[in-house]
Amino acid sequence: MLTFIGLGLFDEYDISLKGLEAIRGADLVYAEFYTSCLMGTNLNEMEKLYGKKVCLLSREDVEQHPDWLIEAKDKNICFLTGGDTMVSTTHVDLRLRAEKLGIETRLIHGASIASAVSGLTGLQNYRFGKSASIPHPYESRRGTRVISETPYDIIKQNAEMGLHTLVFLDIDKEKGYMTVNTALKLLLEVEEKRGEGFMHNVAAVGIARAGSEKPVVKADYTEKLKDFDFGKPLHILVIPGKMHFLEAEALVKLAGGPTGLMEEVE
Repeated sequence: MLTFIGLGLFDEYDISLKGLEAIRGADLVYAEFYTSCLMGTNLNEMEKLYGKKVCLLSREDVEQHPDWLIEAKDKNICFLTGGDTMVSTTHVDLRLRAEKLGIETRLIHGASIASAVSGLTGLQNYRFGKSASIPHPYESRRGTRVISETPYDIIKQNAEMGLHTLVFLDIDKEKGYMTVNTALKLLLEVEEKRGEGFMHNVAAVGIARAGSEKPVVKADYTEKLKDFDFGKPLHILVIPGKMHFLEAEALVKLAGGPTGLMEEVE
């Protein structure tokens, strides 16, 4: 049996009782924290609560060489991830691999940033379009800095349909955790390169440390928000589309947004 367990948003106490029970009854426990991670804890604290040793897997262990999967044929294995267990396509692929090997799988869900964002901002979940991910820039073979323009396109397409965009920010082993500030500056760079005016001074919402006792949620126009200090990671970005008046009111009163947002409603 292979049990996928979502650990929630921030620390070791976000796990469900069902998930905790499954871990304590497991023969082996594996985890990956490259798609997401719990910033309010560490492996030692998790092991203290679980009463189990947790083997941390690399990206290669999960995506390229998941040889450890075969152990689940005759052992009870738990696989832990931050957030909800099936938000990442990587985890769906892993589950399919297990099924092909004849391994029974089970899911125990955890709180996801995809749903937490609506609660923290007041933006309604049914008004979100396709999500986007902003990777760190990379250097081409010619030595030029390359910025992905795909997230900009997704945000623009959603906005044209009046939909909000949830923007995931890159976690890179070498380059670190992308901030809301960096993400906004990259989007504005793409806009300047194209000579467009879409992203210039539209509303945006930055969130830091969702799931903690004191998460930061700040709404403002992009030119101001890109310089706001959100503090420590993890960060996530939302670009609202057309807003209902209750959504705009929530951004003003719950996220410290400018009152001008109240004039930009349906």
